[in-house]
Amino acid sequence: MAPVTREPVGQAVPSGGHVAAMLADAVRRTPTAPAVRDAERDWNYAELDAAANAVRDALRRSGVRPGDRVALRSRNRCEVAAALFGTLRAGAALVPLSPQLPPTGLVSVLADAEPAVLLAPAKELPELPEVPCPVTTLEDAVTPGASEAPDAPADPTATALLVYTSGSTSAPKGVVCPHSAVDFAARAINRRLGYRSSDVVLVGSPFSFDYGLYQLLLSVLAGAELVLADAEDPVGMLKLVRRTRATVLPIVPSTARMLARLARRGEPVDHVRMFTNTGAALTASDMQGLRDAFPGCSVVLMYGITECKRVTIAEPDVDLTRPGSSGTALDGTVVRIVDEAGREVPAGVVGEITVTGPHVMAGYRGAPELTAQRYDEDPYGGGRRLRTGDYGTLDADGHLYFHGRRDDQFKRRGVRASLIEVEAAAARVPGVRAVAVLPPEDDRDLTLFFTGDRDPHEVLDEMAGLLEPAKVPADCHRLPELPLTGNGKTDKKRLREMPRPTTGSAT
Repeated sequence: MAPVTREPVGQAVPSGGHVAAMLADAVRRTPTAPAVRDAERDWNYAELDAAANAVRDALRRSGVRPGDRVALRSRNRCEVAAALFGTLRAGAALVPLSPQLPPTGLVSVLADAEPAVLLAPAKELPELPEVPCPVTTLEDAVTPGASEAPDAPADPTATALLVYTSGSTSAPKGVVCPHSAVDFAARAINRRLGYRSSDVVLVGSPFSFDYGLYQLLLSVLAGAELVLADAEDPVGMLKLVRRTRATVLPIVPSTARMLARLARRGEPVDHVRMFTNTGAALTASDMQGLRDAFPGCSVVLMYGITECKRVTIAEPDVDLTRPGSSGTALDGTVVRIVDEAGREVPAGVVGEITVTGPHVMAGYRGAPELTAQRYDEDPYGGGRRLRTGDYGTLDADGHLYFHGRRDDQFKRRGVRASLIEVEAAAARVPGVRAVAVLPPEDDRDLTLFFTGDRDPHEVLDEMAGLLEPAKVPADCHRLPELPLTGNGKTDKKRLREMPRPTTGSAT
């Protein structure tokens, strides 16, 4: 069987431009349309535009120059939208940081990013450690000053974002995201998802997670309203969904489960038209739970990686026709699966996922060796290529099936497997809600953690009927809840730190 390549299809996506132009275009189209709201305020597009200009001017007064970096540490609030566009208008790059970063982690990232200034809410200043840069409050930044200066020249090759990602186990590293790549990615995603000017997009993911940050860009491109929520408060988040009559919700599995469980307790929520998912895969029961609690909604699955933002997007409800698919490559991009020697493999054969296209980012800040390991020249003439380090297959129609990250692969009793495969089998056991698997290590065998109402022995017994013996966990540990990172993903580092369970144990 010949290799299968997802070639560029559909209408051409415009070449990447300057991200700041997105807001200017939205203001010209509908200046009085709702743009962004949080628990305390709401801005239309003209008001967001004015706040962005205020941030631009405040940054310049503080000494920020084109080419500098501006760090942002805040929970979701209207000012973060102004901070993004104001920073870009000043010719600087935004460095979005998690508000949950511990003091040592914050200092470490700031030392690596070397920002000219850190933006943070005034009430959080007492919590900040001593940082290696000046600090400006968001409240001061959005307050108009005495003078206004024009935007810095728009350079699509300049850096728009420096997004820090830790991957699965390594130390945080900054992905350099040029304007051209960010602009192309946002427009290509929007072409596939089809956000509308009438949409109300509710996001609970923090802007330090690029899944959350890009919701602002997608909303601005469509002229939609963005509602900023807190995923750590699912009750409040559902109230916002109802009150704002949200139509689009980007979610991770933990949020999906909580919202579906809470929504079933009241009147059906029939105004949500689309859930999108990336970062961590929804299970079949997760997706059915959303459809039951939010009648009329569709579920759109995606696969992405910060190093190129988005790789594939599926048709709505693809799980009902192609279970396991995360969709096809964005228009104007190419996905190939290659073996260890870099050769393209036939359809259905597992290999490393590689990506080429204008959305491939520039590499890692200050890490040329790491950049060279992940980015190279496409041997098929596609230009700059990203070797994702993730594994998957393509079917004959170009649909990608994700098999796990490099660190998810393991070999046990001579059999090669992935954590994704084991977790998928566990999720099929009735009564199991959320799952996480740790691979075999020096001091731990293959171990399953789950939430649900089943006995751990029963879960392992049922998994034995679904998997080869070498892929059935040796130990099973029931938890009230799985620990989560600030992005809503399962925190496997904390799972590794838990006391070693014995076979079939429950806590």
